Amino acid sequence: MRRRPALRIAAACFFACVCLVGIDALLFRTNLYRSILEPDSSTGTFELTLFREQEFQKRHPNDRLVVTFGDSRFAYLPRLANEITAESGLVLRHAGIGGSDARTWYYMLRELDPTASRYRAVVFGVTDYDDEDEPLNPLLDIRALHYVIARLTWADVVPFALSFPDRHLRWEALRGAVLKGIVLQTDIHDFLTHPKERIHKAKVYRRFYDEWTYGFVETDKTVEGLAIDWKNWTVQYPPGADENVRSTVEANLMRRDDPPDGHMYKFRSEWFGRMIDRYRNSRTKVIFVRLPRGPIARPEGLVQKPTHSIRDFASRSNVLLAGEHIFEPLEQPALFKDGDHLNRAGIARFSPMLAREIARLLREAHAF
Repeated sequence: MRRRPALRIAAACFFACVCLVGIDALLFRTNLYRSILEPDSSTGTFELTLFREQEFQKRHPNDRLVVTFGDSRFAYLPRLANEITAESGLVLRHAGIGGSDARTWYYMLRELDPTASRYRAVVFGVTDYDDEDEPLNPLLDIRALHYVIARLTWADVVPFALSFPDRHLRWEALRGAVLKGIVLQTDIHDFLTHPKERIHKAKVYRRFYDEWTYGFVETDKTVEGLAIDWKNWTVQYPPGADENVRSTVEANLMRRDDPPDGHMYKFRSEWFGRMIDRYRNSRTKVIFVRLPRGPIARPEGLVQKPTHSIRDFASRSNVLLAGEHIFEPLEQPALFKDGDHLNRAGIARFSPMLAREIARLLREAHAF
């Protein structure tokens, strides 16, 4: 007799779990909630970028599209790159997001090009062709969960969770990929607090996001006067340098790295490898570009770089490397707004240079 109540409790718990998963799926595995995400959130920015590029594909179904991916350091403007389309023969679009990495780009690219045939080239902006381990280990960067959560399918749940080597992060990724509402709870709370304002904001962003981003104009602020004494490890900041300048110089140029443990090689090999494999039998070329490294370049040999994943990829027939030193002339304080990012003048020079280099690589590979 005691077994019946226990069975009823077990059945009720099972039914409750099924209902919970079902409601979560109805809300967050359809377009029902995607269209009203907070536009300024990680998930909202990912979805807006995806929506913008998919809408562009519908309006411009041409054969000259190149898509680029990178974080905020990939500071170019498609608007300026496309001013020389008559010369380059290409139309560039940018699907990178500030703070994102190759794990996030994989899911964005999968959504943008499900048949691996949409683009003439897929371009990745990287800081180096050699693998320099950085203080923030991308293998452990759980931010990717928040960027891609709306696009994770049931088939992604386990592979995505297992891509994190730490068991606590694996559990966080697993439960979030199953019950997406856990990841989106802050967004949901904010929506329920001001639903009308959110709906209006989301609608406005969807309507104008392409116009805002394509027409973006960067600041003309510079870090002229910045100087670094590498021997004594000291920095001379320009007059009026704010906290952003100081923090980015410290983080990008003056950081002292721990001995390498190979995490960058592992991360790049996995996620860039996945994307390259998608285009193995495609006419699309995968191109890597070494970005301008900063207003002052760190001396060669400053840190150990024992592996070279990007150079290794170049042995594959569908992978091309841009000239390694082609953008070094941009590495000067007058062309940067802080220790990481190009300013208006830097972007104005970088954008057409990038378009020309991509066009050169494709022509030499007889892919254009």
